[in-house]
Amino acid sequence: MLVEIDDPRDPRLAPYISIRERDLTGRGDGRFIVEGKVTLGILARRSRFQIESVFIGESRLEPLAETLAELPGDVPVYVAPQAVMDQVAGFAIHRGVLACARKGEGLPVERLLESQTLLVLNDISNHDNVGAAFRNAAAFGAGGVLLDERSCDPLYRKAIRVSAGSALWLPFHHGGTGLEHVAALKAAGYEIWAMTPRADATPLPEMPVGGKIAVLLGAEGPGLPEALISAASPVCIPMSPGFDSINIATAGAVALSRIFEARLA
Repeated sequence: MLVEIDDPRDPRLAPYISIRERDLTGRGDGRFIVEGKVTLGILARRSRFQIESVFIGESRLEPLAETLAELPGDVPVYVAPQAVMDQVAGFAIHRGVLACARKGEGLPVERLLESQTLLVLNDISNHDNVGAAFRNAAAFGAGGVLLDERSCDPLYRKAIRVSAGSALWLPFHHGGTGLEHVAALKAAGYEIWAMTPRADATPLPEMPVGGKIAVLLGAEGPGLPEALISAASPVCIPMSPGFDSINIATAGAVALSRIFEARLA
């Protein structure tokens, strides 16, 4: 349903006004914005989220024809000159592709506890790390991601992009505390690997892989709080002398890769 627009004040474009500022301050209306051709395709084909509208530059109409044809018939596609698009968004939209979708009801924790492998994020406030963690979880076969209430929104525009769109289809639950997550995981029969550089942690290659496993990651810098480490199995990644830590998303990738490879074998 193509709709040509040449006025940046058109009220139908309200969700797209000043995207950066509204992303940072929090939208509070249950909407989120997706940016880019790849993520739009994933939103249209694989996502559980309801698409409200699409907003594209005129030059993107032909290259996106196949993806646009897969949208539900009642989803409006607003088409505007690039200058109008940039004025609405508040910055240059180089990709010329935006979409607005609704979060809807979040998935309950129980929905994720059927998976053999889970990634659990605690107090991760960096959107790049959250996006990269989702991408790694998808790449190495995790069945979903648990995020505590202090972790940032995986449906933030940049997190979606860094996740290579996996945040749009990989099941996740966002809310609650780390201790609540650990209790739920234990009750569901998971072994929880608390990733930590502590000297008394078990080296990753020595960890047996069997049954349900949850990989628990803490904030960049401080890492996991003692209460969570004590409630789980502390696991460390062997490293060169004088170096004891890597980026949290990378640590998650290393641990998930170990589990993935062992399960394949």
